[in-house]
Amino acid sequence: VRESRPLVTLKLATTLDGRIATRTGHSQWITGEPARHAAHRLRATHDAILVGAGTAAHDDPSLTCRLPGMEDRSPVRIVVDGRMRLPLTHALVATANEHPTWLIALAPRSHEEAARRKAYADCGVTVIDAAADDDGNPALGQMMKVLAERGITRVLAEGGGRIAAALVKLGLVDRLVWFRAPRLIGADGIPAVAGFGVEQLQQAVDFRLLSSVAVGADAMDTYTVVRGS
Repeated sequence: VRESRPLVTLKLATTLDGRIATRTGHSQWITGEPARHAAHRLRATHDAILVGAGTAAHDDPSLTCRLPGMEDRSPVRIVVDGRMRLPLTHALVATANEHPTWLIALAPRSHEEAARRKAYADCGVTVIDAAADDDGNPALGQMMKVLAERGITRVLAEGGGRIAAALVKLGLVDRLVWFRAPRLIGADGIPAVAGFGVEQLQQAVDFRLLSSVAVGADAMDTYTVVRGS
């Protein structure tokens, strides 16, 4: 409320060494069924789920709450896709009339991009304009303020690594929920959080552990960010 943006929870599901997939991209399933059920319950407590376009395209997620009796608790699905690369045949687009789906995109640069924006809208997708950051990607800080203006108070960020890194670097992550599977992939696996320029330990972002519980064979750790670290 003080910052005029939603509370942001970053959810990670990794191996013990922080990997979300093998080097070939194989990731189903890192964690077990109890952990996945807990993740669906987490979805039900947030207004929106946020993913990057790469994760959406690669994993083809439905981003809904699929627990029996809680299907109506599915949050708004948000894809950060600056240049609107998400295929119109993607499941998120195809089901946009059933589950609210928002696409965060940059202003169109051509007639083709304008036509693609209209095609998304015709499928039921709400396309939201975003300013560009210094790297030419949607500016996530400004985007969060726009989401707040649209009534979103709690956002669950589910991936991928570049979105996670950008949110952490910008100080937009308030809570971290980390599902850890008791297995190792190794350094050639895909990390849960991409690099975000940390060279000295004092530049690291610190969290404080709130709780740690077992969910089947996996662990679910909940942290809150330590501001000013």
